Amino acid sequence: MKKLLYIIFLLLFVAVVAVCGASYWIYRSVNTQREHTKSNEYIKIEKGSTPPQIISKLATEGIIANETATLAYLRFLGDGSKLQAGEFQFPSPVSTLQVLKILEKGEDRTIKLTIPEGFTRFDIAKRIAEKFPQNPPMDDKAILALMDDVTLIRDISPTATNLEGYMYPSTYNVPRGATAQEIIKLTVDQFRKFWKPEWTQQAKSLGQSPQEIVTIASLIETETAVEAERPIVAGIINNRLAKNIPLGIDQTNVYIAKMLGKWDGTIHKSDLEVDSPYNTRIKTGIPPGPISSVSESSIKAALNPQQNDYIFYVRNVDANDGSHWFYASAAEFEKGKAKYQKWLEKERQEKRSSEANSNQ
Repeated sequence: MKKLLYIIFLLLFVAVVAVCGASYWIYRSVNTQREHTKSNEYIKIEKGSTPPQIISKLATEGIIANETATLAYLRFLGDGSKLQAGEFQFPSPVSTLQVLKILEKGEDRTIKLTIPEGFTRFDIAKRIAEKFPQNPPMDDKAILALMDDVTLIRDISPTATNLEGYMYPSTYNVPRGATAQEIIKLTVDQFRKFWKPEWTQQAKSLGQSPQEIVTIASLIETETAVEAERPIVAGIINNRLAKNIPLGIDQTNVYIAKMLGKWDGTIHKSDLEVDSPYNTRIKTGIPPGPISSVSESSIKAALNPQQNDYIFYVRNVDANDGSHWFYASAAEFEKGKAKYQKWLEKERQEKRSSEANSNQ
């Protein structure tokens, strides 16, 4: 009996020593820093890779020193299901435990896509085409055509004919392999995060649809970058609409030129005279749809226009900070307009002089 107990005790002792030894071996293996030569490269982990496949690849690349110890760690102490696919960059030196944490965080290689406030769908399509080559290849016109699919916003704006105004201006971290459709959806999803259900009801209380609110917001967006002025401009738009006065917003003419593929950076006389429902120089009312991406502040301004008597505004050349002077009378407006035109001509002369000097 004593002999049997001795054997059992010996076996238990050996087992404890083995477990402790294995634990120490695993702990030391996953915590030891290892230098490698791939710190300036991205290691691609394919979608659908199993934990053993991921660890095998990293061991082959020289990132992980001990494949067996790593798999043991994942089985008994870690969670292999958390390892993500993507393209990863690992510093050197790095421990196996740090490698696993990077894989769990999903530090995928991305490309920054910035959509400024006031960007049009034409601008966005061009930027996507430039930064995200598609396979098969797609130019900006093909990407632009994808923006005619309004399924993503049908519940918010059933009358929209394209996604203009519904691709939210922001900076996005986009996976390198993203398709144009995925990128467009990303920007629309961001718009949906900002659009509040109560705004639809608020629009109705103003006698307007969400599409009309987003359209007015896009006009505000392109008219002033000064957030405090946006409710004032919204009030002026409403005042002109109430008096059946054309809005006279030149950015609608820029938009028409982009639609016609004629925009060259300058508004020409022909652009101001073109017969289009978007031409607020000659047509009353608002355009049939938005003319740019819109920010939250412009939407809020469209929903909460300031009550005022202003009809006109012109750039404040004294401040020269993007702000405006506002007028209720045409006579006062003409004075401000003359001052602006004088300032503008001076700016043009200085530019021409600077260009002439640089060419000498």
